[in-house]
Amino acid sequence: MRIKEIIVVEGKDDTTAIKRAVDADTIETNGSAVNQATIEKVRLAQKNRGVIIFTDPDYPGEKIRKTIAEEVPGCKHAFLPKEQAIAKGNKGVGVEHASPDAIREALRDAQIMHNTISEEITQEDLMIAGLIGGEGAKERRIQLGKLLKIGYTNGKQLHKRLMMFQIGKKEFAEALTVLDREEKDE
Repeated sequence: MRIKEIIVVEGKDDTTAIKRAVDADTIETNGSAVNQATIEKVRLAQKNRGVIIFTDPDYPGEKIRKTIAEEVPGCKHAFLPKEQAIAKGNKGVGVEHASPDAIREALRDAQIMHNTISEEITQEDLMIAGLIGGEGAKERRIQLGKLLKIGYTNGKQLHKRLMMFQIGKKEFAEALTVLDREEKDE
């Protein structure tokens, strides 16, 4: 599988894991303090080939994703569920620990985040759906993030992520129906 876009990752081990899974070029941020030179490389890559931001499913990874997305609009985003990124022996979380299949799936599902915010889904909708402010909300957010391919978010960030990906009420309702069905089957 050849990836046209350049993939932004955190470090060398992530690049190695990506290259085991797909034929692609990467830009490494080398940590969460993304410098201006790296931003310029990403900007040039976005202009010429497109960019997929593929960072670890943890706080530093989200910080890098947010920094680059603010500086270089229009990048695609690939998300890896946390359980697919945990090292053997539970020592660390990162793209470098994911299987080639999990990496390929995340890259296939990469989406563009949009900065236009639609007010279709409200905080009240999220509360009624059991996604914020109640028992089991975190688990429901984890499952919703998988279903919609937008990654995991905490309660405060869920609304923003839904709006950035322009998830409408219809798509949201369909995902909730699947989520409810899966919970009943357990």
